[in-house]
This record gives sequence, C-alpha cells and structure tokens, in this order.
Amino acid sequence: MTTASRAQVSAWADRREHWRERVVRGSAILLLSNGVVAATNLFYNILLARWLGAAGFGHASALYTLLMLITAITLAFQIITSKFIARNSEIQIRTRIYATLLRRAWQVGGGVAAVLGATSIYLKSFLNLPAEHDLALLALAAGVYVPLGVRRGKMQGCYEFGGLALNLVAEVAVKLGVAVLCLRLGMGVTGVMVAVVLSIVAAYVAGSPGPGYRGRQERVKIAPFGEGMQAGMYFVGQVILSNLDVLLVKHFFSPLEAGIYAAIALVGRVVFMLSWSVVSSMFPVSASHSNSQAGRSVLYTGLLLVGGVTTVFVGTVALAPRALWAVLLGKTFLSIGTAEFASLLSEYALMTTVYCLAVVVMMYEISQRIGTSAWVQLVTATLLAGAIWRYHSSLSEVILVQMIVMGVLLAIVVVPLLREPKDAASSREALFGPLQRLRAVLEDEVIAEFLRGEFYHPDYDLYRQEFQSVVEHGDLSDSRENDIRRALLFRRRGRLWRELPNDTEWWEVELTARDLDRLQTFPRNKWRRFAGRGFNLAEMLERIEAERARGRKSQTVEKLDAIAADLLGNEVPNSVMLIGTHDGYPLTIIEGNHRMMAAILAMPESAHRRFRFYCGFSARMDSCCWHKTHPVSVMRYAGHMLHDFFYDRDPTSAAPRIDQKPTGLEASRNGMCPDSR
Repeated sequence: MTTASRAQVSAWADRREHWRERVVRGSAILLLSNGVVAATNLFYNILLARWLGAAGFGHASALYTLLMLITAITLAFQIITSKFIARNSEIQIRTRIYATLLRRAWQVGGGVAAVLGATSIYLKSFLNLPAEHDLALLALAAGVYVPLGVRRGKMQGCYEFGGLALNLVAEVAVKLGVAVLCLRLGMGVTGVMVAVVLSIVAAYVAGSPGPGYRGRQERVKIAPFGEGMQAGMYFVGQVILSNLDVLLVKHFFSPLEAGIYAAIALVGRVVFMLSWSVVSSMFPVSASHSNSQAGRSVLYTGLLLVGGVTTVFVGTVALAPRALWAVLLGKTFLSIGTAEFASLLSEYALMTTVYCLAVVVMMYEISQRIGTSAWVQLVTATLLAGAIWRYHSSLSEVILVQMIVMGVLLAIVVVPLLREPKDAASSREALFGPLQRLRAVLEDEVIAEFLRGEFYHPDYDLYRQEFQSVVEHGDLSDSRENDIRRALLFRRRGRLWRELPNDTEWWEVELTARDLDRLQTFPRNKWRRFAGRGFNLAEMLERIEAERARGRKSQTVEKLDAIAADLLGNEVPNSVMLIGTHDGYPLTIIEGNHRMMAAILAMPESAHRRFRFYCGFSARMDSCCWHKTHPVSVMRYAGHMLHDFFYDRDPTSAAPRIDQKPTGLEASRNGMCPDSR
C-alpha cells in the first residue's frame, strides 16, 4: 500500500479519534466542575429546605424556576456565541462576534427585566408568593443573567472548558455563601434572592474575556434570522420542559405538596446538569465540522457518555436508603409517606434521563443546522403544559404524564438518525478515483456466483449431490433453478442478504492494483486482532505479515497459507463479492475475504486480476452493518432479526421446495456471517 493511499485511508480515522478525544476531555472537565456544582447545589437546596420549611422552600423554588425559564434566552445567546466563535479562528472576527452579541444581550436582558417588573403583581397572585419585592430582585437577576450567556459562550466556543468550569463553580459558591449569611440574618426568601443576584453578578465579572476582547469593536452580522430563531425556540422549549412542572404544581397543589415536589425536582436538575456537561463539550466540536460522519461520531460519543452518567445516577438514587431523605430534608418533606417519596424520586430521575438523551440528539441537530428539533421540542413543551393542566390529580400522575411526553419526544428525534442522510455519498470527499464498471448484472447471477463460492461448506452436505449441477453449471434463464439457488444461498446467508438496501445495483467491475487499497474486510470479530482502527485490507495484511515474521501462526494465518497454496492450482472459486456506496469510496468484501487476502499474500502483483469482481452499489449502503458497523446500522440489523423471528420475510417463499430440506424462512435463520474461502 502506497504512503499516499495509506494516509488517505487513515486520515478519517485519525480525525475521528481527535474529535472524540476532544469531546471526552471537555466532558471530563465539565463533568468534574458540574459534579462540584451539583453537589453544592444539592447541599444548598437541602439547607434551604431545612431552614425555610416545605412552604418557604416552595416559594423560593418557584422564584428560582422563573429564573430558569429566563435561561432560554441566556442559553440561546450562549449557544449562538459558541457556534459562531467555534467556526471562526481569526481573533479579529471572534472579537467582533463577541462584542456584537454582548450588546444585543444587554438590550434583551433589560427588556426581560422590564417585563418581569411590569407583571410582578400578576405573578405574585398566580404563584401564591408572599412578597412582591422578591420579584423585583428576580428581574434584576434576569437582566444580568442574559449577557452572562455571551461570556460563557465565548469560553465554550474557544474550547476554554477549564475557564467555563471555574465560572460555573464561582456562581454556585457565591450563591451558597451569601445565602447562608442572609438566612442567618433572618431574611428568609428575600435573602435567597439576594444571594442569587450577587452570584450572577460575580459569575459575569469572573467571566470577563482577555484584553483582546475589551474596548469598542466594530459590529458584524452574526447569523441568519432563522438560525438565531432556531436556537431561541430550542431553549424556550427546553426550559419549559425542564421547569414548567414545578410552576404548575405550585399553582395546583398546596404549599406543602408543592415544596415536596420541588425537592423531588432537584434530582432532575442534578441529572440534567451532569448531562449538560457532555452536551457543552460536544456542541462546539460538532458545530465546527459539517461533515455528517464526523458529526455522528461526536454524537455517538455524547450519547454513550450521557447514557453512562445518567444510568449511574439513577441507580444510585433508586438504591439510596429511604431513611436518607428523612435525615437530609427533614420529616416535613416526607409527610406523603417515605415509601411514596422514594418512589417518586426514582420515577422523576428516570424521566429526566429519557429527556437528557433526547437533548443530546437535538443539540447535535442544531450544531448541524438541522432546524426541526427546535420546533419539535417547542410543540412538545406546549403539549406537556396542556397535559399537566388536564391531568394533575396527584404528584405521581404529574410525573407519569411527563414520562410519556419525554418518551414520545425521544422517539421522534431519534427516528431521523435511523435513516441514511440523503445524498450522503455526494456530501463527502471521495478517497479514490472512479471504478471500471464492465457490465450491469442481474441479482440472479450474483446469487449464483455467491453460492458457488459457498457450496463447499458442510451446511450443504445434504444438498451437494442432488444440486451440484444446478450450482456449478446452472442456467440463469431458468426461473426454477434461480429459485433453488436463492433458497440454497439463504440456507447460510439469508440474514446477510436481507441487510443489503433494496435499491442495490450489481455490476461486474475490474480492479487495478491501486484499487486494492480501497478494499476492507467484513467487520467480524475474527479480524479484529489485525484490524486496528479499521478493517482496511492492506493494513490488516501488514499486521499479518508482521505476525508471520515473528514466527507466530494463528489459525487464521494457517488458513490463509492453505488457501494461497490452492490458488496456485486453481482450486479456489474465481469470484469475489463487494459492496459499497459509490465508485470513489471504500468497498467491503462480503464473500471471499480469505481468498482475496491469500491472493495478495501469494501473488501481490496480480491479485487484482485473479478473480471476477461483482460489486453492489447503493447510496444507502452505510446503513448496512456489514459495510459500516455503527449504532444505527446495528439497531437496524437487530430490528430485522426481531422481525424475522415472528414474520416470514423470505423472498423465496413461493419458490419450489427442496425435497423437505430446510428452505425459505427456516433456511434463512441459520448462519449469517461470510466465512468462505
């Protein structure tokens, strides 16, 4: 394999590992800081709960939840700032983006504060709050909180995850310290709001950028209106889904029950905060790469991290002793019964986990300029508000309604990922030149050649004598013989064949010596010891030759040596089956892996002329797990297996039976992986 070709083939794997490392490293930093923040917040809220009692804690939680609704605007500014700073590496452009968005944020923050001040009388009545001046403090906090999003977005877009982590810790530390002081002075809920205001101001000051970002900067046009609206609508939906339940419970239930529910909701906020650590590090990395494969690699890493973090947390909550909550919160919070409180706590944590997984997918879509998720979430938030308004006979019913809505949301946003993106081949840069296509061939011919290479296998011992001539010297114009060959092939390869896209077109192709660099083996466990980061055939052969040079011979290497000897005597089938998306991309061997490897080892200069090559092309071939093994393709394969278990999908079900030997569905359920010579 030439140095240039090897560099082309391995470049994608190297970049993918770099992106994954950046996401994991950023997630680790933010997870550590958010772990500190979550623990501090938990201690802070436990302190408030014990100091204020259930009713007072309900009042404080309602005010803080209103502030969380304002975070829709704060996070919109943060994510837009992060997105456009990540896409521009020049410091001059970054400073202009930052200055422009900061001015806009202060204007919007002032407007939000004015609206809160004007509606304070109505909000006090709706939420059953004791004092109107607490809402004035909330308005002041909101006015500063909006521009804080721009400063945090700058750090996020520049991958300054350490600075962002410290900023989050600074906010919660100031809030805790001032709250303790104010509560000791007997200021009650008002003291809590004073602590919130000062913590936001402290975070804004601590988030001041370097000297290069200070001073008056020329304005710059940031984003199309639609992209800014997309982010804004997304976070409006997010804060409604995350916080509306607390406000509605405060409205419909007694102060005691509302306070108990607010304590339960703390768990959800901790789960979401930990998950947001991963999302915060994933987003700028995904936004800076418009390549769909690169973005999906980052997405799968994010889903794996969030799934692991939330699973550990939910398990911890479910296994926590019931008496622990009585010690932490006090007996007034368990007036609905200790067992029920613990049960509601576990259900709420599980519901939030489902939502966190949906958030990862939606933020990936926003980073790739896919606008549907924002509107889907906003519609879902509206439906959730209506559902809780209608069904709220108990706290348990409120959580159940949210669980159903979050499950539907996750299903809706995941469905597009199960489909191969349109024009995927044309959107990626080709690694290789055009492939020489000799002629288009029918599927019947491909099946006949495939079966001829498989017919030596012991699975065909019962059929070999009777159908030898049909397999070796068959008539492709005879429909009955074609049906028999298809049924025989499905005896071992039914599961393999069904994974190929329906629009696969088959061609006989001619390979050159350079085309050998594009071949990759079937993704199977037995090849993984030689595969490294990928299943590129040439790279695997280098590792096999290195093993032979060290005097080691595994069973696989011994088999290759035996086939190489048979090749010289023309005792090996003369066809190899390939699949791929397009001429310019890697091709996967689905039948003939061993013989192709043996040919390159035995006759490297002429291996490309030793066989006839049949290749199936489809723009959707990446959805086939035999060509690209990733979570989506594996889920697709698992779904087909489950379907085949209950339903007969065998396309040869109408073919003639083979004298009571296994055919059709029964045949297709045996074997699945090509392992022929």
